[in-house]
Amino acid sequence: MALIVISSIALLLTMGYAGAVFYFRSGWQKLPLYAPEAKAPLTSVSILIAARNEEECIAFTIEDILKQNYPQGLVELIVVDDHSTDRTANIVEWYGKDGVKLIKLREDQTLNSYKKKAITVAINEAKGDLIITTDADCRMGPEWLRSIASFYEKNNYKMVSSPVSYFKEKSQFERLQTLEFLYLIGLGASSIGNGKPSTCNGANLAYRRDVFFELGGFKGIDNLASGDDELFLHKVAAKYPQGVGFCKSRHAIVYTTAKPNLKEFIRQRKRWASKSTKYKEKSIVFLGVAIWVFNVSVFLHFLLGFINQTYWLVLSLIILLKFIAEYVFLKDITEFTRRKELLKLLPLLTIIHVLYIIYIGVAGNSGKYVWKDRLVR
Repeated sequence: MALIVISSIALLLTMGYAGAVFYFRSGWQKLPLYAPEAKAPLTSVSILIAARNEEECIAFTIEDILKQNYPQGLVELIVVDDHSTDRTANIVEWYGKDGVKLIKLREDQTLNSYKKKAITVAINEAKGDLIITTDADCRMGPEWLRSIASFYEKNNYKMVSSPVSYFKEKSQFERLQTLEFLYLIGLGASSIGNGKPSTCNGANLAYRRDVFFELGGFKGIDNLASGDDELFLHKVAAKYPQGVGFCKSRHAIVYTTAKPNLKEFIRQRKRWASKSTKYKEKSIVFLGVAIWVFNVSVFLHFLLGFINQTYWLVLSLIILLKFIAEYVFLKDITEFTRRKELLKLLPLLTIIHVLYIIYIGVAGNSGKYVWKDRLVR
């Protein structure tokens, strides 16, 4: 009797999970593939980077931005040095001759989110109508800025989320991260396609400067270490339900690198998960909890199989259904990013993702963690 009840609940959760994934796939398919228009963009843009101890990569990011195919008089690049202890500020200063502006963040009081403070300071100094945030370790092609700006001009959005992907992986662990990260990016894009924006990534995010001030910036979420992207997205979507778009253009992709080891990966994902308790949209919270419960039920079947091997038969069916749903969804996303070869890792990711979701769901919403050499909560 217990077997029937437990397995029936698990199978219902599995069907719900698969249904949700297929729903997100429909959202992705609603997003048209976008190519920048031939006419010259007219929007003045301020690109903001909050940087801390990024001496190894920030020059590459600056060089990519300086090479953008965009009217020079309409672009400004502002880098906020967040108390770096390496040569980050010196490198940025060297690019002052190219018009790059450096702001040195010098906070006397301890903050839980230096990044939000850095972005706010930069926006107060910015001249552009459209704010675009990216990270100090990102790379982009020469049509990146033009793609986002022309997409914004064509649709008159208040906020534009754009794709992010990992690249130059050095191990199977990093390739697994890339596939899992594409799943997250795809979910965020798909939620926008379905008209219910839920997530985005601050490494490639644009929004109107006047909207930032209209909504009070990060007020109300400034106590969290993370959330300069997702939680602000929720503020914009609440005020302007149709005002958020996703720039589904290969030219708009920003590239960054995966974490080199499990310790750094866990720290990153705990930081990302820490903001989930502040979601005001109940449907997003419910979906997150439901997915976590589904993964718990999967692991429970693995444990109960040591008592009754019939649970393992049910587990096999659950894993198969989970794999099929994720494959169909990720097939579209990997085609877009031209990384279909990563799908061969999906059978492994489908399994280990269960343990990852269970752990991060708990660890990300409890306790403290280290980020950028700081202890935050």
